[in-house]
Amino acid sequence: MLSDIKVKMIRELKTKKGRVKHGLCLVEGQKLIDAAGDAVDFTFSREDRMDFEDFMTTETPQGIAGIAKVPKFTIDEVSSSSTIVVLDGVQDPGNVGTILRLCQGFGASLILIESVDVTNSKVIRASAGAMFHVPWVTVARPEAVALLEGLKKPIYKMEVGGEGSSIPVEPNAILIAGSEGQGITLDVQGESVTIQHDAKLESLNVANALAIVLYGRFNAS
Repeated sequence: MLSDIKVKMIRELKTKKGRVKHGLCLVEGQKLIDAAGDAVDFTFSREDRMDFEDFMTTETPQGIAGIAKVPKFTIDEVSSSSTIVVLDGVQDPGNVGTILRLCQGFGASLILIESVDVTNSKVIRASAGAMFHVPWVTVARPEAVALLEGLKKPIYKMEVGGEGSSIPVEPNAILIAGSEGQGITLDVQGESVTIQHDAKLESLNVANALAIVLYGRFNAS
């Protein structure tokens, strides 16, 4: 059985304010619980609450969920990766979750600027739990340029169209990607990277574009 205090807390975790307040997030299903590992504080199931589905964010809950500690990575942990992905205003939870998964697969870390909250349940699901393992930090836009320049790594801006350079394959790189609607709005200097494709396609999905670049870097190392 869940205590009234825990029930109240779980309900609060449906909002970003509640997740920040408690430093916790909801993980739904056994696979995500397993992926979160030691970060899981406790689990609960339909046996604990008749109204279990009311706590879930999926249409067909698996019958078990967990409450996990939100990981707290440092900028030093992020900068220790040879590849740092920077998301500038990417708000789609599915894209950000997929990008976290890509970062885990190809040894990258992540910096988010005015992007969707990583502790959002949709992001956690799309990341397949990668958000517990990939070093990531959220940075306010006014601080972002100085931070990126201070990392002392070559900066590449993934942009649509143009004659940008090919996939950067040197040992260290910062890859900046923006939303499909706005593109990169961060005022930072960097070399343009363009993925050439059939002109009939207006642009690649941001996660797909990053998958191509990260795969290319990973296999060139």
